[in-house]
Amino acid sequence: MDAITFCLSFVASAAGTGFFDDPAHLRLVAYGIFLAFVLAMLALDLGVFHREAHEVSLREAMGWSIVWLSLGVLFTGAVYIGYERHWLGLGLETPKYNPLAATEAGVPLIVRGTVDGWEAAKQYLTGYVVEKSLAMDNIFVIAIVFSFFAIPRKYQHRVLFWGILGALVMRGAMILIGAALIMQAMWILIIFGAFLILTALKMALVEGHTDPGRNIVVRLVRRFYPVYPGFDGQRFFTVVDGVRHVTPLFLALVMVEITDLIFAVDSIPAIFAITPDPFIVFTSNIFAILGLRSLYFCLAAMIAKFRYLKPALILILAFVGVKLLLLSVPPYLPQLGSILGLDLAAHRAIKIDTTISLAVVLGLLGLAVALSALRPAKAASAAPHGE
Repeated sequence: MDAITFCLSFVASAAGTGFFDDPAHLRLVAYGIFLAFVLAMLALDLGVFHREAHEVSLREAMGWSIVWLSLGVLFTGAVYIGYERHWLGLGLETPKYNPLAATEAGVPLIVRGTVDGWEAAKQYLTGYVVEKSLAMDNIFVIAIVFSFFAIPRKYQHRVLFWGILGALVMRGAMILIGAALIMQAMWILIIFGAFLILTALKMALVEGHTDPGRNIVVRLVRRFYPVYPGFDGQRFFTVVDGVRHVTPLFLALVMVEITDLIFAVDSIPAIFAITPDPFIVFTSNIFAILGLRSLYFCLAAMIAKFRYLKPALILILAFVGVKLLLLSVPPYLPQLGSILGLDLAAHRAIKIDTTISLAVVLGLLGLAVALSALRPAKAASAAPHGE
């Protein structure tokens, strides 16, 4: 039985058992279609346009950046139509922040219900912009990694490509776990909000870019595998005198994966401040990181010139952290009071509208770019590339 016959048999049997009568099961098909589209685009990227190793030009990088940004923004329309018409169960029995929590104390913070197309589109676009903006700092760290391991520009795309595949798996798992946790224990949103604010304070007060060579995972890899001192084309592994070695490309890939994991820990709680809907969280995250490779080649040499970008990112993190705390803390005031030895009464949640959130995020980013252009750094040094 070939794959197509198997799929058709599965669909037929599932339809006969009422499998697709459940909106949750239908949403699995929506996830499958989205992942199939993403993998097809990645296969086209690597298998057709980047089959041979070459240095990515600024023109090529800008072209792909426009493609990914356009797809990310245009997907807002797909979200609107899908949720408005409830294709594949989208918007039906969907986790959402309870609107009654803003007017009544003691009601559940998250409920399942119907989400219309306009609200879903605003949530997706806000989440996409937040995730895309938080990825900017990631670009600078990747530039440091490539510089440290002296990765030639023609091999950098391969490292980033496989890094994106790893990020798809890691972020998907983290979103699945995060969504399950907040549905079972909504007080975790308080931890998410506090973590975002602490992260913003850390970014403001502590220099976060460390020596990649001192990373514990890189040191473990070097302990178990000998490191080949040069490059063997695009290979991550090479055999020398019958002994398997890792190349600097593999060490760079390890650091890129660790970098994305660290930034995912920050960014995924941020999107949960917008919506608890796993489909919106997942698709906005994935579209944000899909364009990271081409955006890197566009901005890595210029990112240091955006001197006000980091303060804007700090303010965005702090804003979504406060937004999440305003939403999650009031219903749990009695429990928090008992921990602190105080007699506190539950209050209604304070929900900042999605439209306001989108305006704040876009406004901060626009202001950062404008101020960076009006008041450029006197001696802005770009992060070097490997040659």
